[in-house]
Amino acid sequence: MQVKQVFFFIAIFLSYFVMAQPGLKGGLNYSNITNTKQVNSSSRAGFHIGGFLSAGNKGIISSRTELIFSRQGYNFETSTNTGNATLDYIILPQLVGINITKFVQLQAGFQFAYLLSAKTDSNRVSSVPGPLMKLNDIYNRFDYGFAAGIEIHPVQGLIIGARANFSLGKLYKEPQPGQVPSVIPDINAKNNVIQVFAGWRFGKKKTA
Repeated sequence: MQVKQVFFFIAIFLSYFVMAQPGLKGGLNYSNITNTKQVNSSSRAGFHIGGFLSAGNKGIISSRTELIFSRQGYNFETSTNTGNATLDYIILPQLVGINITKFVQLQAGFQFAYLLSAKTDSNRVSSVPGPLMKLNDIYNRFDYGFAAGIEIHPVQGLIIGARANFSLGKLYKEPQPGQVPSVIPDINAKNNVIQVFAGWRFGKKKTA
């Protein structure tokens, strides 16, 4: 790659952040996991908080980059164990928005996530049979998937919205033979999160 091309891409990258509108958002999570065959799982309430950059809001199409801390998880119940699992993620959504008038925006895109910590009622879970296993030994650190939602802009700066996040990556690592902790409903389980949120977008919105 030539030097001129390098500077060209750097200029585009910097112009995105110069023209982007920063903002803050936070709200509630209602999370669960899919493919739960071994336990009766139910939704668990959590929260998320973070910041975002919006660019290209002039006209119909816009873009959104976010960096979010998200607390999610699930409740579980088996014949021998009952409890809950708490999963803390850093999530990076990259979304495309479709502006339906200046008050409503539809959003869809992909996101990547990194698991910061995993907890259950105790920090260690028993395997059947076998020695105790650490939770970090059974959860995959990286996750990915897609997101879709709606955002309402009732007044200048204020945002209110809802979003569904669907994971495509497996929540758990492949267990060793005989090491299936009771907090694992199914090896193919995936995260599933509904979010409701409010926030504030700084600066004047650029509309057509």
